[in-house]
Amino acid sequence: MKEIRSLWWSWCLMENLPWRVDVFTIKAIDLGELKKLRIRHDNSGNSPSWFLERVEIVDLKDSTTYYFPCQRWLAVEEDDGQIVRELVPVDEAFVKKDSENEGQSLATLGLEQKAKSTTYIVKVKTGDKKNAGTDANVFITLYGSKDDTGIVSLKASKSNKNKFERGKVDEFTVESVDIGDLKKIKIGHDNKGNSTGWFLEWVELDAPSLGQCLKFPCGRWLDKSEDDGALERIIFPAELQTTEYIPFVPYEITVYTSDIFGAGTDADVFIVLYGSDGICTQQKSLCLNKREQRMNFERNSVNQFIVELEDVGDIIEKIRIGHKGEGVNSGWHLDRVAIRRLLPNGKGSETVTFPCERWLAKSEDDGEIVRELVPSEIFTEKLMKDGTLKQIEEEVEDPLEVHTYKISVFTGDIYGAGTDANVFLNMYGDLGDTGERKLSKSETNFNKFERGQEDTFTMQAVDLGILYKIKIRHDNSMFSPDWFLDKVEILDETTEESFVFLCERWLSKKKEDKKIERTLYEQNYDGERNSLDSSSLSLSSQDSSGNLKETKKSSLVKAAEEGSLIPYHITVTTGTVYDSSTDSRVYIIIMGPQKVQTERLWLDLPEGKDEFADGSVEKFSVWGLDVGEIKKVEVGHDGATPESCWLVEEVNIVVPTKGVMYNFVCKCWLARDKGDGLTSRILNILDADCVNIGVKVLYEVTIVTGDIEGGGTDASIFMTVFGSNGNTEEMPLEKNGDRFERGQEDSFIMEIADIAPLRKMRIRTDGKGTRPHWYLERIILKNLTNQEVATFTYGEWLSKLKNAKGSLVCEMPAVINDEQMMEDTTYTLQVKTSDIGGAGTDANVSLILFGENGDSGTLPLKESNKSNKFERNQMDEFSFSDMLSLGDLCKVRIWHDNKGIAPGWHLEYIDVMDSAMDKTFRFQCDRWLAKGEDDGQLIRELACANNDILELKERTAYEIVTVTSDREDAETKENIWIILEGKLGRSKEFLMENSSKKRRFERGATDTFQFSSKNVGDIAAICVGHCPKDGKKSSAKADVFWHVQEIIITEMELCNKYFFRCNVKIPLCYKRRDYKVFECAKVTESFASKARSLVPVKYETIIVTGFEKGAGTNANVFITIFGLNGDSGKRALKHKLRNLFERGKTNRFYLETLDMGELKKVRIEHDNSGLAPGWLVERVEITNSATGVTTIFPCGKWLDENRGDGLIWRELFPRY
Repeated sequence: MKEIRSLWWSWCLMENLPWRVDVFTIKAIDLGELKKLRIRHDNSGNSPSWFLERVEIVDLKDSTTYYFPCQRWLAVEEDDGQIVRELVPVDEAFVKKDSENEGQSLATLGLEQKAKSTTYIVKVKTGDKKNAGTDANVFITLYGSKDDTGIVSLKASKSNKNKFERGKVDEFTVESVDIGDLKKIKIGHDNKGNSTGWFLEWVELDAPSLGQCLKFPCGRWLDKSEDDGALERIIFPAELQTTEYIPFVPYEITVYTSDIFGAGTDADVFIVLYGSDGICTQQKSLCLNKREQRMNFERNSVNQFIVELEDVGDIIEKIRIGHKGEGVNSGWHLDRVAIRRLLPNGKGSETVTFPCERWLAKSEDDGEIVRELVPSEIFTEKLMKDGTLKQIEEEVEDPLEVHTYKISVFTGDIYGAGTDANVFLNMYGDLGDTGERKLSKSETNFNKFERGQEDTFTMQAVDLGILYKIKIRHDNSMFSPDWFLDKVEILDETTEESFVFLCERWLSKKKEDKKIERTLYEQNYDGERNSLDSSSLSLSSQDSSGNLKETKKSSLVKAAEEGSLIPYHITVTTGTVYDSSTDSRVYIIIMGPQKVQTERLWLDLPEGKDEFADGSVEKFSVWGLDVGEIKKVEVGHDGATPESCWLVEEVNIVVPTKGVMYNFVCKCWLARDKGDGLTSRILNILDADCVNIGVKVLYEVTIVTGDIEGGGTDASIFMTVFGSNGNTEEMPLEKNGDRFERGQEDSFIMEIADIAPLRKMRIRTDGKGTRPHWYLERIILKNLTNQEVATFTYGEWLSKLKNAKGSLVCEMPAVINDEQMMEDTTYTLQVKTSDIGGAGTDANVSLILFGENGDSGTLPLKESNKSNKFERNQMDEFSFSDMLSLGDLCKVRIWHDNKGIAPGWHLEYIDVMDSAMDKTFRFQCDRWLAKGEDDGQLIRELACANNDILELKERTAYEIVTVTSDREDAETKENIWIILEGKLGRSKEFLMENSSKKRRFERGATDTFQFSSKNVGDIAAICVGHCPKDGKKSSAKADVFWHVQEIIITEMELCNKYFFRCNVKIPLCYKRRDYKVFECAKVTESFASKARSLVPVKYETIIVTGFEKGAGTNANVFITIFGLNGDSGKRALKHKLRNLFERGKTNRFYLETLDMGELKKVRIEHDNSGLAPGWLVERVEITNSATGVTTIFPCGKWLDENRGDGLIWRELFPRY
């Protein structure tokens, strides 16, 4: 037999109604010790709302009393709208703090209840279909591993007045006690009302106290006349859509409004809590709706709120409380705030008091509507072992001081710089931030933020420590909101420390990057900065609570240095048939041998895109585990409803650090209700098209912009790096929001071709944008594989106006270990025009020099020693000072623009003198550069005549370097023999002997041998054998091996290096027919070797246009061919009076250039001109007319701004 007492208590003190106690006696089975209680009402009658104080249950069998405090409404219109509560028992000591005096006021125990219960924020999405909404009464039941919640009615939506309407998301609150891990939910409706049918998209349950958010996808009708006619659905959580975060904790916040005239407010009051080291909660509104705002914060009232917020730790250093200043009576006089939180063990609580006693009103005091408060006293209640409650009251020692900050805002002195918009500022220090404050009243000017003006504001805030960044924005209001902010200076008047934040940028929706908010870092701040992600991979990440004093190396850089993480570039093409698109989250898992695989790499769409649309091509750059050789790839999405279907057309994966591209043509559905019903699929690498695209090396790039007024830029910046083994293409450096600003060091990771050792760098800007001038201080490149650092220093403007020469291009030599890798020189060019009729030209001539240290860039031949340049039989001399010596030159590319009256030109030769080397290089031409002469080309590539001296001898020497593995049993005491197989023949056997005096092939050893031989040409493979030292058959033991790691062979005449990656055991064998064959893995061709092969070659270039509708183009088409020995330069593909690149047609062109060696790739592009510029390229075929070798470059893609990825250029790789 149990006796139940329930207490009615009206919160309305004005009415002064008495408590009502109802006593019931219930017979029930023996439940043992009571753990929880569920109480509800049926919401019937005229006034069903009920405020339940508490329930007391006396077990009459053993006279045990259980106290279940509630102190909550069970009402649709009040609190969280629930009419059912689950309660847990608490100790009697908490319920009645003074057991001797029953008449004393009761303790508030909502916090204890909140801590023992789980609050779920339930979001319900109604589908965006015709008649999807419902007027029926919806209910839900949550099922956990221990218990369920029972039926909970979803009556009071926090987000919509009319709930469960088409396409809307409704938010509800459901509380439960100890139901265990959530396993499933049941949701349904009672089919009452006018339009009852309901299409439920999904249900989301967020439990802040557990730090878990679960998504329950449905995508089905709850309708008697649709689907299977069911009105209830049991739904399970989608594992891939589950998110986890640090659990929240409950705080009881009591707000005391002062007892003075006009002290109350109807405004939206919010609060932020700060712990130590600047850790803070989100900004939280204390009232859920305007009705609660009107009821709370009245004069002399005490209002209590229980909210779940981020855990800020054991100490609350300060709070920020304020309101939005909206409404008629928004002014508020706050007396104090008390915040109570439970002790870690749950046996007691701690209440911290924050006195205020000031106005938060625009028309009172200092006009501020936000205050920062520091604690004055802490009141602690602890439950002792004997059941009594120990109370301790103590003052806070050394609370943070309130500082006064003087803020000076400098508007730029340029046209249209001023703004009439409202400006807001948030200051960040190592102890926290101020929150966003409006800069409303300037102390220096009546009309603030005008051109060239300094505006001063005073702001009070709790000590922020050392300021390191600010966020400043405007609201884009009024007629002229655009604002050019020069800088912000902040003086901490308490400590007299000054902080400068440079901006020199627009905050405008029309100019520059169209942003009206800027994050600015203190001028001398050297920690990591925020940087948005982009195609060049950002390193920096620090939030407002980051440690200012400790500059940590980015985790991404560490991982890249260790080689554990590598970048993957993934391109996903969605099909074009009906319903191909998906708004689900797509992922990829890359698998290597022996179950090594990346984690699930989510391919999240950029801001502004919400789906993988039909026919779209989406590109992603992700970092994942280096799995070695890729074996399989899993592609899938997290969609779990029948409608979340996706047709994958194609998946392309580029692994730059391996130099490989894989292309999977999938054409398969990932859908529950299409195909085989799978939402993920494993693709085997054997089904992929595999292309070698050249290995890239990861570099950490640091760009230092000068600390000079106006030094930052929003122009486009391009970088080309030159090394001993070639050069990169021109690579864009992404602005990425805040890079390349005055005094900044910007770091990011870039993929750069394997061309080390580095020689020089070329930087170019396009001179466009609202701030086209840029002061480049220096650039640092750090190879993340071998840690080698190269510094490139400039210290000058790149600007048409501020640079003395008006230059937008600069070249900088690499400085490695304090050694400059290239010499400065002056190039003197003598250009001889031929002595034949009409040989002279009035056109503008340009050339590029190519040498062992890269190229010179385009050199326009403008200022000759003759007044009229390029006349018949004339020698013109041009001088280019402040150049970097390219070393020995190998070729010249020269062309003209065909302008003027008689543009045709017959060039005899060019002499180039390098003053640093004191050497002259001759480039013979004796050909026309004219449309109407010779082959009609306006561009010629000329080989250096000096290189003809080099002639290959029949005999040469080979240096053979062997690397024995560093593992047990790797070494051998026997001999090794080797045979080279080259394009010109096979060498004799070279015996690499071991002796007791000079031990070879020891563990981890590198041994060098040299042999004289006939020249076998380019080495394609080697045969390696392991034989007994004494040559006897009996000495060949079965268990003797030599484990060889690598063999490197250098041909000593031209110094070409051939690398053979072995990593195998070679058994000891008497017979010469037992050996291992290794193919050449990598060749490093010397400059001398490359220069020898530079002979003119005609390349027949065939372009095949696709056969689809609209495949042809009227645009101007260009091609660049890349080979081992360099590239062709950008060449226009034109034929006089011919309609080119029509649908289904084949066009043939002849391009003459110096031999480029083996062709590696082709870049085909158009200029998007004409009426129908979109172009479908089927393939490109290029034949070397000297060798007859044809290389095919398949494409099959559109070059069209309005299709797929919107590119009007393609890089094509050969398929053999």
